[in-house]
Amino acid sequence: MTRPPSVQDAAGPVLNAFTSAFGGAPDGVWRAPGRVNLIGEHTDYNEGFALPFAIDLAAYVAVRVRPDRTIRLVSTHGGAEGGGGVVELDLDGLTRGTSPGWSVYPAGVVWALAARGVEVPGFDLALGSTVPVGSGLSSSHAIECAVATALTELTGAGLGAEDLVLVTQQAENGFVGAPTGILDQSASLRGAPGHAVFLDCRDQSVELIPFDAPAAGLAVLVVDTKVAHSHADGGYASRRAACELGAEVLGVEALRDVSSADLAEARGLLDPVTFRRVRHVVTEDERVLETVRILRAEGPRAIGGLLDASHASMRDDFEISCPELDLAVDTARAAGALGARMTGGGFGGSAIALVPTDRTGAVRDAVLSAFSRAGFAQPDLFSVSPADGARRVI
Repeated sequence: MTRPPSVQDAAGPVLNAFTSAFGGAPDGVWRAPGRVNLIGEHTDYNEGFALPFAIDLAAYVAVRVRPDRTIRLVSTHGGAEGGGGVVELDLDGLTRGTSPGWSVYPAGVVWALAARGVEVPGFDLALGSTVPVGSGLSSSHAIECAVATALTELTGAGLGAEDLVLVTQQAENGFVGAPTGILDQSASLRGAPGHAVFLDCRDQSVELIPFDAPAAGLAVLVVDTKVAHSHADGGYASRRAACELGAEVLGVEALRDVSSADLAEARGLLDPVTFRRVRHVVTEDERVLETVRILRAEGPRAIGGLLDASHASMRDDFEISCPELDLAVDTARAAGALGARMTGGGFGGSAIALVPTDRTGAVRDAVLSAFSRAGFAQPDLFSVSPADGARRVI
């Protein structure tokens, strides 16, 4: 388990890539973190509650304004969202489906800003990231939030965090083609060290809740299963469609308006699959509220059972887990974790485990051994801590 690189170490390769590709220095470097969702999965687009936190892994962008209508993009970031040579795009020709590979994320932000009347000039941009791709830690939203933060400053648009949350959501929904909510970018844009972001997705209100795991003798251990996922595929969309159907049949604006007391009646009105999807969202909202209450009253050592219950609900009712995630969660618990759950949209990605600091080595070894015995690819394991939200660093 290696420590995340410092801001200076992470920004250095981005600056070098910028100079190599475009010559000279950028106008600045901005960073935006990935996130771990402590609890509250698939509640955001149901206008419910979530409790993510920004992590100390981030996307970095070096940007320089150009005098024309051209965007030039280069990335040091390997894998599905990076690599390759310079991508050149015409600002006046940005439409969905015209941006190759990872360039869809910065292009989507430009498109969404333009839809809000922001005059974005041409620019050169170099990207680097320490957020693992496809890990469920929101690598794509980190890119979008870094680009949005840079461009709103460089254009003088004066957009605040709440505005940029909606800009990046519009980029995801309308340009990337992923029907996501506002959870990921809210954490990336509004996070703070030592705190989780208690998010009300109906009105975007945020309260920072103390979550200092190291001070409580705990680590948040991430198990990246290496099972890649994509929010732009059909699994995520079908879950969202089921939630919208459930709300329509139950006669509510969103599943936020359904309580566990309503579930007995809902069972008789909904088909079995839709009912299970609804039950997950309703009970997950209640778990978020209970987690916030316990963190305020007792601290992070007391929330393990809620993490366990959240994973069971995602596995059984929402059906978004996979064998690798289940094995990571079960093994971590058996080796001494206080609680564990998959995190992110599902169908792969990462699990998190809340582990006493003196048990992290044992949990790590147990998970690696279990994956080896099962014939799964070796996972990456590392600890994360709540970190600052998006900001300029150079």
